[in-house]
Amino acid sequence: MRLQLQVGALCVAMLSMAACSAGSTADANGARIAGRGQSDRHAVYQVELERARAERLQRLQRLRAPDGWLSYTGSGRVRAGRYQVGSDPRSDLVLPAGPAQLGQLTLDGDGRVHFDAAANVPVYLNGQRVDRVRLEPERAGQRGDRLDVEGRQFYLVQTGSLFGWRFRDPSAPLLSHFAGLEYFPTDSHWRIQARWQAYPTPRTTTLLTSIGTPLTVEVPGEAVFSRNGQQYRLQPIVSDDGQGLFFLFADRTSGKESYGGARYLYTAPPHDGRLVLDFNLAENPPCALTPHVVCPIASPENRLDLAVNAGEKTYRAAER
Repeated sequence: MRLQLQVGALCVAMLSMAACSAGSTADANGARIAGRGQSDRHAVYQVELERARAERLQRLQRLRAPDGWLSYTGSGRVRAGRYQVGSDPRSDLVLPAGPAQLGQLTLDGDGRVHFDAAANVPVYLNGQRVDRVRLEPERAGQRGDRLDVEGRQFYLVQTGSLFGWRFRDPSAPLLSHFAGLEYFPTDSHWRIQARWQAYPTPRTTTLLTSIGTPLTVEVPGEAVFSRNGQQYRLQPIVSDDGQGLFFLFADRTSGKESYGGARYLYTAPPHDGRLVLDFNLAENPPCALTPHVVCPIASPENRLDLAVNAGEKTYRAAER
């Protein structure tokens, strides 16, 4: 042992030249391999940064669209009955802009919706002027009929058995004053390889929305990952397009640096029992940006005892 230590430490005597040469070569190779490893990790990190930037740019473009989430200016509940609709403050449904008398909306007990336009008020549906029309409300994953009124949109939404109305305006203050979003610093350590555990059959669970109404969804399985030696689990639902998974989660930053109800994370489908959770791409739900929409929030199972310092931060303009 001593001889080996001496040779390794001093490279002397007859074996020293070969030992030193081999050791030096090994050290050099090790340094090159380590360097390549660091270079590879840096290259991967740069790709992740560019991907995150591209995703965020696309999201900003969608938010800035004339019919994006920031274009909402009015909303409210609708129960069965007849309603005079218009910007006149005496209307049953008072719109924030547009004609004083837009028309009459009727919602019957079976959920059928009809609209009768006021006289001499141009109202359009799919580019065609209408006087009386049956309207299909918007539902989860399904676009409904939107009435076009002077470039603005009026329509109904349905969540479960509840109905509401929405009004979009391309000159909405939130849209015109939008200054962008804030993010935690992008960190490759928050791009996590998770293990996918599919359930034998999808489980049914009930989520609550931002206004406290129940929403029944199917959960196909759960993602299992580790962080700082602790194991965590998240349950997704299948995304609207059926091409991936949709996670609604909260964490220790929720209600502080990030939105309290949930943040959303979309992922590709699992492959060979694995999937990537890139928390750098976590985004706020639309109800964090505007008070005029309803969205599901994180279930108790998806509230992580962990500070996820990645992704979108709270949209402060919506809190003012």
